[in-house]
Amino acid sequence: MTQPVTLPLWLFVLILLFAVVTFASHFLFPSVRWFFRRRMERAVGQLNKRLERPIEPFKLLRRYDLIQRLCYDPDVTEAIVDYARENGVREDVAFERARRYAREIVPSFSAFSYFGWGVRGARFLSNALYRVRLGHMDAEALAKVGTDSTVVFVMNHRSNMDYVLVTHLAADRTTLSYAVGEWAQVWPLSALIRSMGAYFIRRRSRDGLYRKVLRRYVQMATAGGVTQAIFPEGGLSLDGALREPKLGLLSYILDDLDLDARDVVFVPVALNYDRVLEDVTLINKDKTGADRFGVSVRHVFAAIGKQIWLRVTGRFHRFGYAAVSFGAPLSLRLFPELSEQPDKLSEELMQRIAGIVPVLPVPLVCHILLDGPKTRAEVEVAFAEHLKQLGGVHVHLPRNNRDYAVETGLRALVERGILTEQDGRFGIAQGKRDIVTFYANSLAHHLNA
Repeated sequence: MTQPVTLPLWLFVLILLFAVVTFASHFLFPSVRWFFRRRMERAVGQLNKRLERPIEPFKLLRRYDLIQRLCYDPDVTEAIVDYARENGVREDVAFERARRYAREIVPSFSAFSYFGWGVRGARFLSNALYRVRLGHMDAEALAKVGTDSTVVFVMNHRSNMDYVLVTHLAADRTTLSYAVGEWAQVWPLSALIRSMGAYFIRRRSRDGLYRKVLRRYVQMATAGGVTQAIFPEGGLSLDGALREPKLGLLSYILDDLDLDARDVVFVPVALNYDRVLEDVTLINKDKTGADRFGVSVRHVFAAIGKQIWLRVTGRFHRFGYAAVSFGAPLSLRLFPELSEQPDKLSEELMQRIAGIVPVLPVPLVCHILLDGPKTRAEVEVAFAEHLKQLGGVHVHLPRNNRDYAVETGLRALVERGILTEQDGRFGIAQGKRDIVTFYANSLAHHLNA
């Protein structure tokens, strides 16, 4: 037992490496994970003391555990068996397919990522690009929503900046779990989005197994009290107007719902912009009817580089105002009949969203100029008349001055080459009527009514 053994150097190095890996995986890594997890739990405990809605335990589950729980859910297991039978494949093959869907959907929330760089980045980007304003908000009604309820923010979808703005404005109240389309499933963006607690969805998938896995995840998150944010329109508005709601995620939330165990409260959220970053792309997609937006990574980086260069050279101007309004919460316990009628609920929510869409200078000026060229004085008169018509709708007037709001809207549109000024009259530049209509449509439902 004590006799020396001679080994080749390569074999000794190999045995040493195996020993190091075994020690690290069985002793070092678990200890390090335990140490950081304990620190994270203490940090989350401190964080929950200042949040209006604490981070839910469901959200803090390990991603691996949540994937396993989802894959072995009875409903998912039944769907796996059905899929295997319908497609003529073995059940283990169908199970691996379901596991792949679960890995694609389930987030890996990190409180450090969300509050460390996520919220700070959202705040910086929002204020760097826009003058952010909070529109209508019933803070008292929102504060009355019980912490044992599941809150779902339902929002109109104007721009991909919607995620950033609402994250920034809701950061002191709660963490949001967004439903994000497949456009963001690009590394490393996908990893960053998952760490923020968002989950991915394939909006056009007809795969029954995929829909079942997604449905069960949404139901589990709802039952676990996760604060969610969804876009009932299902995608970005291509013409600037509110779209008809789709029942996908909303029907998933309502399925198998136990209101005795936990209430579900919907909070309408409406956004509007003086300038939508993707306006030209959205208008072109609406014209062509293409399935994809057709924007390459090269174009995105070129646009970012241009804005950076403008900022470095001191010629950068923010893209006007961006406003967000929060409507009155809708509790399903108070309206239980809506929990059985997804179409009625979606209609009610879209009406509430429509009623609180903020009015900003550029969209209102665009609405006025659709009738034809006008002098500045005529625009100011029409602006004043529309303000009377808007009644209780939130209207943001820069410096609380109507005439300055008109000046702001006209200047922004002239600088972009959307309006022209000739002989003291402002008119729509050639080929730019679609853009003017796009912005006017964002508040047409207020004025046409």
